[in-house]
Amino acid sequence: MSDTITLAAETRDRVGKGASRALRRDGRVPAVIYGQNKEPTSIHLEEKALVKALMTGHFMNSVIMVGGARTLAKDVAFHPVTDRPTHVDFLRIGEHETVTIAVPVVFTDEDDAPGIKKGNGVLNIVKHDIELTVDAADIPSEITVSLKGMEIGDTIHIADVTLPKGATAAAEGDVAIATLVPPTVPTAEDEQLEAEVAEAQAAEAEAAAAEEAAGEDENKGE
Repeated sequence: MSDTITLAAETRDRVGKGASRALRRDGRVPAVIYGQNKEPTSIHLEEKALVKALMTGHFMNSVIMVGGARTLAKDVAFHPVTDRPTHVDFLRIGEHETVTIAVPVVFTDEDDAPGIKKGNGVLNIVKHDIELTVDAADIPSEITVSLKGMEIGDTIHIADVTLPKGATAAAEGDVAIATLVPPTVPTAEDEQLEAEVAEAQAAEAEAAAAEEAAGEDENKGE
């Protein structure tokens, strides 16, 4: 089961772009809690604590206690340049409320898959997560799928996956999760494209270094 995350929160007295910018300058992230037919609550969180929670890798499929409210994270907005979190939406839930949530898939036992070990096959992942309907108290942190015995051409479907007790998949059982495909043989065009990309990256790096050096010379002149 996924661990519960706890985040301290304070109520926002003011809302709007100006107020949100002021909060972010102070290392806070504006957020809102909604749901259960209650009025939305505007709050703000410590950015460092939020980033730490995001880095657990299961922020979006964990129960999160926010200022005493039991919630699920529904959306996290990030700055397009800095990637810093700029806003979070939380949904209120009951302790044993039935929820629908996307749970990440983790593939194991690659060494026991002949198609990978001997055939150099490539695992083509179709779905990186599975949407489950499950009790909020029993949300799994991940779904483990074994590749043991897989040969090239084999496909894993949702029906092949053992789901946690009491959980059901939102998608039909014949939906593919992953397929083991033959190894890709690079063509001359692929190699040429890779060479062109590498050359362009080198040119960009050289130009950036030259620009930085020019800036340093100007500063020395001043």
